[in-house]
Amino acid sequence: MSRYLAQIHIAKKDLALDEDSYRAVLKRVAGKSSAKDLSEAQRLRVVTEFKRLGWEPKKQGGAFRPASSKGYVRKLYALAKNLDDLGYWEAPYKEALRSFVKNRSDVDDPEWLTYDQATPLIEALKEIEGRLLG
Repeated sequence: MSRYLAQIHIAKKDLALDEDSYRAVLKRVAGKSSAKDLSEAQRLRVVTEFKRLGWEPKKQGGAFRPASSKGYVRKLYALAKNLDDLGYWEAPYKEALRSFVKNRSDVDDPEWLTYDQATPLIEALKEIEGRLLG
């Protein structure tokens, strides 16, 4: 089962959606009434919509690194994770993001970026995501 398919079913339960409401969200967001018929990109859109509706996925175990205090750095990581989920990166996404940042800004770690340095990188990642979802 894909990660997003599992998240869709967990979100449905956590949000206490009845079958009609659940299918209405699928139809509105992805144009289909069954999650199994959705592409990974469509599943990601549905998960994003469930988050907009208030669903918060439970945190997974593992190594904990506090989130950056800089919103633009958190945005970079979120976009990189989305691209990873869409199969864009060939390396683990955090490593790939560091390489992406280094290649485009000559800064070794996203945490060290200024807002002005991060803004074009955010836009570049959004553009890549748009092409993948397009």
